[in-house]
Amino acid sequence: MAVAEAQLYAKVSNKHRSKSTSALLESLLAKGFPAHIAQKALVATGQKTIEDAAKWLHSHCNDPSLDDPIPQEYALYLCPTGRLNNRLQEFWKESKRQCGKNRAHEVFPHITLCDFFTCEDQKVELLYDTLKRVGDIFSQCFPPSISLTLHASPSYLGFFIDDIHTNVLRDFALAFSSEASTLADCHVKPCLKQFHLTLAHKFYPHHQKTLEQLAKCINPEEPCQWVAALYSRDMRFVHYQRLRALFQYKPQNIDELMINAGDFIYVDPTHQCDVSEGWVVGTSHRTGCRGFLPENYTEKAHESDTWVKHREYVFVTASRSSTQTEREPNVRLNGEAHNPSMSRSVTSVLSLQNAALRRGVLVMRHGERVDQVFGKSWLQQCLTADGKYYRSDLNFPSSLPKRKDSMKQFEYDPPLSCCGIFQSRLIGEALLDQEVMVTCVYSSPALCCVQTAQHVLQGLKLNQKVKIRVEPGLFEWTKWEASKVIPNFMTVAELAEASYSIDTSYRGNFPLSSLVPSESYEDYLSRSSVVIKEIIAACPSKGKGVILIVGHGSSLASFTRPLTGLPNRDSSDFAQMVRKIPSLGMCFCEELKEENKWQMVNPPVKTLTHGANAAFNWRNTIVED
Repeated sequence: MAVAEAQLYAKVSNKHRSKSTSALLESLLAKGFPAHIAQKALVATGQKTIEDAAKWLHSHCNDPSLDDPIPQEYALYLCPTGRLNNRLQEFWKESKRQCGKNRAHEVFPHITLCDFFTCEDQKVELLYDTLKRVGDIFSQCFPPSISLTLHASPSYLGFFIDDIHTNVLRDFALAFSSEASTLADCHVKPCLKQFHLTLAHKFYPHHQKTLEQLAKCINPEEPCQWVAALYSRDMRFVHYQRLRALFQYKPQNIDELMINAGDFIYVDPTHQCDVSEGWVVGTSHRTGCRGFLPENYTEKAHESDTWVKHREYVFVTASRSSTQTEREPNVRLNGEAHNPSMSRSVTSVLSLQNAALRRGVLVMRHGERVDQVFGKSWLQQCLTADGKYYRSDLNFPSSLPKRKDSMKQFEYDPPLSCCGIFQSRLIGEALLDQEVMVTCVYSSPALCCVQTAQHVLQGLKLNQKVKIRVEPGLFEWTKWEASKVIPNFMTVAELAEASYSIDTSYRGNFPLSSLVPSESYEDYLSRSSVVIKEIIAACPSKGKGVILIVGHGSSLASFTRPLTGLPNRDSSDFAQMVRKIPSLGMCFCEELKEENKWQMVNPPVKTLTHGANAAFNWRNTIVED
């Protein structure tokens, strides 16, 4: 990034900087802020109020890039409002729920008039003037409605603007780009290709039918008022991922980042390789500061979440019937504002699809293991001189289950920590609260997975009714967990004798002897694909029961992707993905039996997030200097 920034600095530093006469700028100058920093604050907040700019300056007081002369990038979009926009937003929500996120979800519904271009901070007001002037010229000839025709392909779904209205939009974009380029001394490139409003882009081909079905519920002739809007983004972070902070995090080390709930974080995927597991390094959108932060405090955000809306021009030519739509009464469903007319057409589709739902598959990673907290040598911390187990920390289990072979085998097949037991039971209780009906349970032979399944069943109050089927084929990719030898797992008989609710009559699809050390990535994926199909075939297809599979971090992808028809990830991408999956991370798939397929949807319960709790030595901390 340093080379690219240096080139940008050289490009913009040679340009003449004229003074702005805006009242907002004069107010900031009167407060003693340098002109270039005041202009940057105004541009970053859309030049709306002096309060917004002052707040931005206060938040960025430690921003190392505050003096950098990098301008923002701007784009001109034509955006729908009113009832049509409501329908589009409903489609956004349902398509994401049913088919997962695609590229279209990164940005709100729009028609691109001029793609992103740069403009110096002190000349941005000239863009506002241009938008107003060109908008006034075209307001009389702007169509009262825009004809939209649905177009679909295996990787794209959207509305194309009919030729009858394309010429007006093209002339408007050309007029804006020409005048903006002249007045603001910036290169503005109008969109001259087929104008379109994207509904879905770069989705999996097998989702095309579902997406088209949802799109056909949108009436493109719905009343709509179109708005030409000018947006900006920080050009330094165009290719970065965006995260939204879910919780506040206060730094415990000098290289960590302070975040508040709701903050947006820019993360460069190429700079995460050397970061410790569970952490990311990123730059705060709110403060401009950079540092490490816990990844489980965040969720993925959309690209446009960090954009700034500057000015808009409303084409007041649409039928006034749209005004009545805005006044339709809102009711509240589950605490959310809801328009009664908004989702009737989409609901009709959902009711048909929901009727076809039969079974669910919940794939879950095991709870916290002792070695994840105390390291690979955890057992040495818990053995007396004569080889007996004792509890050296309250997060160690109070006892270990009995096994016929050496206790040292636990070193390769570690149990859950006490926190892991609590986590598992808590998830089970949450599933019970949501009335999730688990009918079959499968577990990897790893002790931590069997224990997780046991305590989830206890939380569900099913530990006396549902037995755990130990399936060796569910074990981790052996290249990671067993590079030299396969762990010597406890036998089914030993697990049953230790009071685990085990189905002793079950015979696995993959015998333990078939697991080989350091298997290839392709062999692991093949094993996973066969196992999930065998499990689905073995469980009753009638009713609405949920099949619970307790495995490892890799299980969430290796079992759900073949089930839903998604292609396999590259092995390097797979490794990066797995390191992001926390204890008790889960994926949920529902069966659409009439369509003979499975789809991935939101799990029935929320995620479990908590912070670290380091070991405490009162003598070293309190008594000794």
